[in-house]
Amino acid sequence: MTVLPLTMMDSPVLHQKAKRVRKIDDSIQKLIDDMIETMYQLGGAAGLAAPQVGIPLQVVVIELPESGLITLINPQVVKSSGEHEVMEGCLSLPGYRGSIKRAESVTVKGRDRYGKEVRIKAEGLFAQALQHEVDHINGVVYVDHLESMDNLYKAEPEDDDESGYI
Repeated sequence: MTVLPLTMMDSPVLHQKAKRVRKIDDSIQKLIDDMIETMYQLGGAAGLAAPQVGIPLQVVVIELPESGLITLINPQVVKSSGEHEVMEGCLSLPGYRGSIKRAESVTVKGRDRYGKEVRIKAEGLFAQALQHEVDHINGVVYVDHLESMDNLYKAEPEDDDESGYI
């Protein structure tokens, strides 16, 4: 497995809709394995979308205590309810945080790494992570949800490890 370099905020790949995966072949399996390895090397990161490593494909990996490790291919939010403000950061914009509105609960459908259709219902941080990563494959970065860039703030050095980044 390979640790992939992260794509930063100024990269066009983060601001365009990623392509749907048509066939889950060995190259997609390798991408998934490399994304998982990259996420683990970042220590504390809750998720990673393929555009964050420069690959414009709809592939997402997430691992949280409440979800375990999940892989989603071509994920879509099909239902959401409630709304609350959350503090969010992103590996592609390290050192910054912003308060944005996210749905409290979501249902996401997609395929797992073996091509099986899956439907996931999530709340709390898991729902937030799903929304964040699905946004990435749709060319949306969390700062796009800010009412103003004035609502983006520099994290304190003790808060600026990878934990808290989605």
